[in-house]
Amino acid sequence: MAGKNHVFLIATLLSLLVSSVVAHGGKQVGVTYDERSLIINGKRELLFSGSIHYPRSTPDMWPELILKAKRGGLNVIQTYVFWNIHEPEQGKFNFEGPYDLVKFIKTIGENGMFATLRLGPFIQAEWNHGGLPYWLREIPGIIFRSDNAPFKHHMEKFVTKIIDMMKEEKLFASQGGPIILSQIENEYNTVQLAYKNLGVSYIQWAGNMALGLNTGVPWVMCKQKDAPGPVINTCNGRHCGDTFTGPNKPNKPSLWTENWTAQFRVFGDPPSQRSAEDTAFSVARWFSKNGSLVNYYMYHGGTNFDRTAASFVTTRYYDEAPLDEYGLQREPKWGHLKDLHRALNLCKKALLWGNPNVQKLSADVEARLYEQPGTKVCAAFLASNNSKEAETVKFRGQEYYLPARSISILPDCKTVVYNTMTVVSQHNSRNFVKSRKTNKLEWNMYSETIPAQLQVDSSLPKELYNLTKDKTDYVWFTTTINVDRRDMNERKRINPVLRVASLGHAMVAFVNGEFIGSAHGSQIEKSFVLQHSVDLKPGINFVTLLGTLVGLPDSGAYMEHRYAGPRGVSILGLNTGTLDLTSNGWGHQVGLSGETAKLFTKEGGGKVTWTKVQKAGPPVTWYKTHFDAPEGKSPVAVRMTGMNKGMIWINGKSIGRYWMTYVSPLGEPTQSEYHIPRSYLKPTDNLMVIFEEEEANPEKIEILTVNRDTICSYVTEYHPPSVKSWERKNNKFTPVVDNAKPAAHLKCPNQKKIIAVQFASFGDPSGTCGDYAVGTCHSPVSKQVVEEHCLGKTSCDIPINKGLFAGKKDDCPGISKTLAVQVKCSTKDPKRSAN
Repeated sequence: MAGKNHVFLIATLLSLLVSSVVAHGGKQVGVTYDERSLIINGKRELLFSGSIHYPRSTPDMWPELILKAKRGGLNVIQTYVFWNIHEPEQGKFNFEGPYDLVKFIKTIGENGMFATLRLGPFIQAEWNHGGLPYWLREIPGIIFRSDNAPFKHHMEKFVTKIIDMMKEEKLFASQGGPIILSQIENEYNTVQLAYKNLGVSYIQWAGNMALGLNTGVPWVMCKQKDAPGPVINTCNGRHCGDTFTGPNKPNKPSLWTENWTAQFRVFGDPPSQRSAEDTAFSVARWFSKNGSLVNYYMYHGGTNFDRTAASFVTTRYYDEAPLDEYGLQREPKWGHLKDLHRALNLCKKALLWGNPNVQKLSADVEARLYEQPGTKVCAAFLASNNSKEAETVKFRGQEYYLPARSISILPDCKTVVYNTMTVVSQHNSRNFVKSRKTNKLEWNMYSETIPAQLQVDSSLPKELYNLTKDKTDYVWFTTTINVDRRDMNERKRINPVLRVASLGHAMVAFVNGEFIGSAHGSQIEKSFVLQHSVDLKPGINFVTLLGTLVGLPDSGAYMEHRYAGPRGVSILGLNTGTLDLTSNGWGHQVGLSGETAKLFTKEGGGKVTWTKVQKAGPPVTWYKTHFDAPEGKSPVAVRMTGMNKGMIWINGKSIGRYWMTYVSPLGEPTQSEYHIPRSYLKPTDNLMVIFEEEEANPEKIEILTVNRDTICSYVTEYHPPSVKSWERKNNKFTPVVDNAKPAAHLKCPNQKKIIAVQFASFGDPSGTCGDYAVGTCHSPVSKQVVEEHCLGKTSCDIPINKGLFAGKKDDCPGISKTLAVQVKCSTKDPKRSAN
């Protein structure tokens, strides 16, 4: 024990030394911290961070995603490092194309932003196998994430390689680069008890191993109360301002590494939601309670291309983030958070240098203040914890109106510049538009050969993970049975039943080459039982099963001991009783013949004969078509109407799994549209290939363009003015307009112009963007006023002014007025566009 303590002390002192700020040419470079915040290059910082994962987008998207994040008020980009894409085979590395980690980090730095590097190397992230390469499972004696010599050896080897790469490119802040934080391990407290003492010693080893790599920036461990030495324990969750127990040492700052902007979705889920208002409330709460860094997980979720999604996770990832799957700004979430960041930056000096204080204003309202005694530096957060009713309170001699469960921010302890519940920023609605250039697709098909009798290589069906080794989703299983005529039931309507009990994930069954049926599990319960009646014949019968995986597990203890695939097979309803086929002798074929031939490529597709699709194709069939790139520059998607479950390739590149028949409780597919990156497309003659597991007809598939050109505003006369109405100049908080009042603010994306006012009502309208309705009170000149302010412009402001909409007469006295507006943006001439 004394030796371990000695090593720990050396690592701790070494980390403190290399994390210290050093002078380079008179300029301080590096990152340290105290109980208040990180100190970057000698300066305290409020840090607004967003997760953007480089392999969940394409390199051509990275600059725009990062720029949109910066325009949204962020100054940090956070990413995991994905071990299994970088080392898919032991000792063979890939850092090319979308896996070019160095290029991604450099792009962050080129945009004047900081970076957080979460090395894990276990990352979870709803990513296949939690980021761990499959080959790691086959290391003798290995136990993942434990004080286990084989695992620690390979973990340290990979982490060291990544750190060395970053150092070689001078990407750490201590070298003048953008990386200000690194993370080792990931939410280990959630599984630590399962490993008992080996869990305690492992996490101490992991922290000290990281400290010994001498990065010159602090290390963090998320959700890890016993983070060792100078490693900072951080919070993950939706409301860390209320749930975080705090740093485990008084000299560490409060950092929030994951503020979940929605919820990842799995096939079978309904849409997930988290409002902009709730997200903003959580962030304001965090900074009002001594927080100095928040990271939005995710800020852009992106796409789980190919087979990178974990078990049952959809191909679309965190689409409800401020930047949606396609990189488009989701409003009002993007704009409302941007306004919040501006409001918090107006409080920056008080938050980082002021003394905190809390005052109770009523039973449900408190004021949290940060003041510098003897100066005018003061910021206040008025927080209502009443979730049902608004309240008016008195603070420092003035009355303030607080909507239910909201926080108002006062950068000078007097002026409300922002309220978490009152959204001043615009709203928008996403549109999927059928491409004019690809409105008629001609489909051809090729049916996969269904194996009848593979060479028997095992008495039992083998396990799926071990067979596929993360190279494919598919394995064929075959066995034969000899049925005597006397075994058959002579009553016509009573057929034998094939029953297959499987540990997951899905299956398609055939008997004598005929499709029998399919079944699948779920993300919650992977196991399932397939049961379908079968037509057997006297003599030899061939049972063929196509076992299917929908991603490897990404979380939990002892991941190396998870299994999938058929575990019991039987025939019920024979005159001789139930026939158990589990130990009948089985043959196996890993992968589809079409995968081996690479039918998803132009070269591979030329090896077989395709036929024109006349009607629905049989199960396990390949389909292909050609199409030109859609018009314009908007993102592209394919809507998989008429299909069931399978995989899509564009010009030889997989864009992920699709699953249309696993519907949510609302009766709709969890995901219908699938992202086709523009960089995957040529101007003409693009090849789309689909492998479909069940009977389907591709003729209703559509190529779409995606936009958010429907923009809206919904502002009341009691909304605070836009936070852009104020600034802090020369340490003074001042208005930048003569008379700050509420207004509707609209701005088209990509320099488009407002070509039509689709809805306008000043009164008491209701609804949401894309679905507004006039209420009982409505100004008849609403649309005219909006058109005069906005038509033909890229952006416009509409004052919330009764005189503007009602003149001298108010037809609805006593009703609080709201302006709801919906407009359409386009590159077209507004005079030629219909309303």
